[in-house]
Amino acid sequence: MDTLTRIRAFIDVVDAEGFSAAARRIGKSKALLSKYVRELEDDLGALLLNRTTRQFSLTEAGHTYYRTASDILKEIDNLADLVRANNSDLRGRLRITVPRTFVDAEIGQSLIDFGKEHPELSLEIVCDDRFVDLVEEGFDVAIRITRLEDSTLIARKLDDFQITICASPEFMAKHGPLQHPSELSKAPCILDTNGRSYSNWRFIEANGSPFTVPVSGPIEVNSPLASVRAAVAGLGIAPVPDFIARPKILSGELVTLFDGFLPKDRGIYAIYPHRRYLPAKVRTFVDFLHNWFRKSQ
Repeated sequence: MDTLTRIRAFIDVVDAEGFSAAARRIGKSKALLSKYVRELEDDLGALLLNRTTRQFSLTEAGHTYYRTASDILKEIDNLADLVRANNSDLRGRLRITVPRTFVDAEIGQSLIDFGKEHPELSLEIVCDDRFVDLVEEGFDVAIRITRLEDSTLIARKLDDFQITICASPEFMAKHGPLQHPSELSKAPCILDTNGRSYSNWRFIEANGSPFTVPVSGPIEVNSPLASVRAAVAGLGIAPVPDFIARPKILSGELVTLFDGFLPKDRGIYAIYPHRRYLPAKVRTFVDFLHNWFRKSQ
């Protein structure tokens, strides 16, 4: 019996949190998976799983073996992907975590275009505004709109990005003019709670010195699209991603404020775990998005 088959069976059972669930997921019988895991334990001379009729858990040895075996199998699968790439043979599932803001905006079309160009890949796109743990949660790649910080992950910049401070012309006629961002502390603002410092907006002086302004207002919402609607309705001043605000600015429904005070240290990035062999499907996906953004400029 192939040892890799037994290892895969063990990992499938752990990932599915049970023999029955794993059997349904991968299309093999529960008895066969149980046989494979039992043979693996016999080979190792150690119990990996605690089994009862109602409970399922990993032993201490099982935890250690699962972590290392998972990494080994990933390397084997990635090496196979690397070989397939040389033959232009991309297969399997690509799990992507993406901010809802990205998907809902026009730039979300990039994901659809990739799926259209590579129908041989099965895409699982999970919209989530939190920073997920790629390794722990089993994602191949993440799209993040952020100020890049030190990380053990690998990042490739896809495009520039910045927050635009916007308001409706009617609002500014009533509350303006505003000469400096510090005046925002006394103006009604719309707070997008997706931001890490949503109530302290970041700016930069002409000499490069950073500063923050505490803000408050009538609406707090974790949606930049809702923030745009509130700003267009004249309810306050909103920080909006530039790729979402752009259509409303071009139509004249919104005007920008303090353009010369905005930091330029953010970007749209593709993030993926550092691996010795980068899967061909991840490399193809990241290359496609990088080229997509270059062409869309």
